[in-house]
Amino acid sequence: MRRRAPALLLASALLLAGCSTGKDAVVTGGTFSFVSPGGQIDITYPDAQRQQAPTLAGDDLMNEGKQLSLDDFPGRPVVINLWGQWCGPCRSEAPELETASKQMQPLGANLIGLDVRDPSRQAAQDFVRDRQITYPSIWDPSGRVLLQLAGYPRNLIPSTIVLDRRHRVAAVFLRTVLAADLMPTVRRLLAEK
Repeated sequence: MRRRAPALLLASALLLAGCSTGKDAVVTGGTFSFVSPGGQIDITYPDAQRQQAPTLAGDDLMNEGKQLSLDDFPGRPVVINLWGQWCGPCRSEAPELETASKQMQPLGANLIGLDVRDPSRQAAQDFVRDRQITYPSIWDPSGRVLLQLAGYPRNLIPSTIVLDRRHRVAAVFLRTVLAADLMPTVRRLLAEK
C-alpha cells in the first residue's frame, strides 16, 4: 500500500493539472445541464423549467475567418442541429432541415448547424454545397463548442435542440427530424410573449 500511495498522488496531480489550465482548457458557460427524463428522445421543457443555453460560438463553416454565434440571433427562437458529413442519417435529414429553415426564417426564427467531429473542413463544405444547404453552421471539429452543453450526449448525432426567444432550451430531439416535427414547436415558441 505504501508503494502505491506516491504513484496515486502523482497520477492525481497530473490529472488535475492537465484539466485546469492552459490554452486547451474549455470554459463552460450557461446553466443548461442536459437530462433525458425516463430515456425520452423527444423532450419538451415547460417555460418554468427551461434553462439558459450557453453562448455557443465558433468558426463559420462556410466563411473562414468569420465567427457564428447564438448572439447573432437576439430575441429569436433558434433551432440548433448537430450533424457531421460522416453521419448517414444526417444525409437524409439535411433536406428536411433546409425546408424547415426556409419555413421558419420569414416567421422570425433561425436554424443553425453545429458540425461536430469533421476534421476536414473541405469535406463538410462539400456536404453543404452538394445538398444546397443555405442555413449557417458552426464548424466544431474538436467538439469544444459541443462541450458547452453540459451533460449533452456527445455521440448522439444527429440531434436537435430548440431554443426559445431568450435562448433557453425549450425542446430536444434525440433523433433525426422532419420539418413537420420542428415547425409546431417553433410556431409555439414564436407565439409566446
